[in-house]
Amino acid sequence: MSETTGASYAAAGVDIEAGDRAVELMKEWVKKTQRPEVAGLGGLGGFAGLFDASALKRYERPLLASATDGVGTKVDLARKMGVYDTIGHDLVGMVVDDLVVCGAEPLFMTDYICVGKVHPERVASIVKGIAEGCVLAGCALVGGETAEHPGLLGPDDFDVAGAGTGVVEADRLLGPDRIREGDVVIAMASSGLHSNGYSLVRHVVFDRAGWSLDRQVEEFGRTLGEELLEPTRIYSLDCLALTRTTEVHGFSHVTGGGLANNLARVIPDGLHARVDRSTWTPGAVFDVVGRTGRVEQLELEKTLNMGVGMIAIVPAESVDAALTTLADRGVESWAAGEIIGRGAHTSGAELVGEYAR
Repeated sequence: MSETTGASYAAAGVDIEAGDRAVELMKEWVKKTQRPEVAGLGGLGGFAGLFDASALKRYERPLLASATDGVGTKVDLARKMGVYDTIGHDLVGMVVDDLVVCGAEPLFMTDYICVGKVHPERVASIVKGIAEGCVLAGCALVGGETAEHPGLLGPDDFDVAGAGTGVVEADRLLGPDRIREGDVVIAMASSGLHSNGYSLVRHVVFDRAGWSLDRQVEEFGRTLGEELLEPTRIYSLDCLALTRTTEVHGFSHVTGGGLANNLARVIPDGLHARVDRSTWTPGAVFDVVGRTGRVEQLELEKTLNMGVGMIAIVPAESVDAALTTLADRGVESWAAGEIIGRGAHTSGAELVGEYAR
């Protein structure tokens, strides 16, 4: 640029027209997520998304729940593979399945996509995945933001985050106060790594093992990249179905920190959750990461979900009904442990035994 040429936003690396094109491309996908409460209330491209809360007449005392999250370094794998339409499933799962832990029905989400350079088709592909995830979660995608950050991010770099709002009837709010001694811990199978622990996984497979994303891994029956990009399972509608068909005392979303640490978050003082490893076999990806990186078992367990993405805590008499409901919905689940007494002012969760082989 010559000294006599005026500066411009485009010259600084921001392409407003490309952003507008991305919005047009994503509209068809956002439309698929509409719920009755958002129909006819503006549309994508406004300054704020709208939701008609007065339509929630089935709630006598509605409590709103809010959650926000991202998908961590998994986005780097999507970028390297050039696959952008699955990462949105991960984002939705991270947000809505935090909401459902308290019994909340996810109502709507907004997203934030930060890019080094707007590639309209790429942004639209990311939003397509978010919209598909919202459909699986039963919530609406009411808006979002795509921000172009030239100079801060490389032209192909991006990150995603999202926020969600849900609603739960006040007298049906789930929390540690409902958990009782003798309750049973029901595990729901994960679809793989989900969206946590990727810094460890990337260190093992790339830095230590020197593998490439197109490496065919016999244990996976597909390439390394395909396994690592497997979308997060979204459990919100399955969990809500459980609350309608049987008595549920609590849920725990198994995310960063592993199964025991996340389960401990919903256990009240005086009680303890004991989960028996022998009730399931973790998927191949957990074994491969552990063996390849010589990662100690406890380190794996405090970093990865080890094959369990969601926990339900139910009274013993509700176990059969809960397992039947989940099976009918295509969710692999099993009784994995129990809630026991541990004395006043102590609580927590632990894994015992050895994994089934």
